[in-house]
Amino acid sequence: MHRRRWLQLGAVSATALAVGGGMLATLGPGLDGERLSTSARMVFGGVGRAMLDGMLPSQEPARQTAIAGLLERADGLVAGLPPHAQTELSQLLTLLASGVGRRTLAGLADNWDAASLSDIQAALQSMRLSRISLRQQAYQALHDIVGSAYFSDASTWSLLGYPGPLKI
Repeated sequence: MHRRRWLQLGAVSATALAVGGGMLATLGPGLDGERLSTSARMVFGGVGRAMLDGMLPSQEPARQTAIAGLLERADGLVAGLPPHAQTELSQLLTLLASGVGRRTLAGLADNWDAASLSDIQAALQSMRLSRISLRQQAYQALHDIVGSAYFSDASTWSLLGYPGPLKI
């Protein structure tokens, strides 16, 4: 490739990155202060439904209450993260809440709240098994936050066979 082609490719790439970054900057952040934004709650709601399938209550009102509890505890977990981790999580959630980011990073066509359970599970499995470390790291972050937030509630311990802390 000639030098002129390299310069043209560099200019086109820089323009594409600037436009893409500018578009993401117009989206709301993943975190609103130390709490999940509306779009981040949608992401975690979908991820929670998929990862906790079979552990959530089967009846719809109780299921929605369990997801709402998960999101509230996720807010508490996020508030306890150091600032640099909050910034990284906010960036990840902003990306996953955007259509382009959701398709690129997770491989999910529909919004998190509109996608079917099987589509979200397939997208998460694809992230988990990806050869791209960024996708694996994103999956691990979602997995760890959902698991920690859900099972930190004492009412979920019986699902794990955990009787609770010993009384001393």
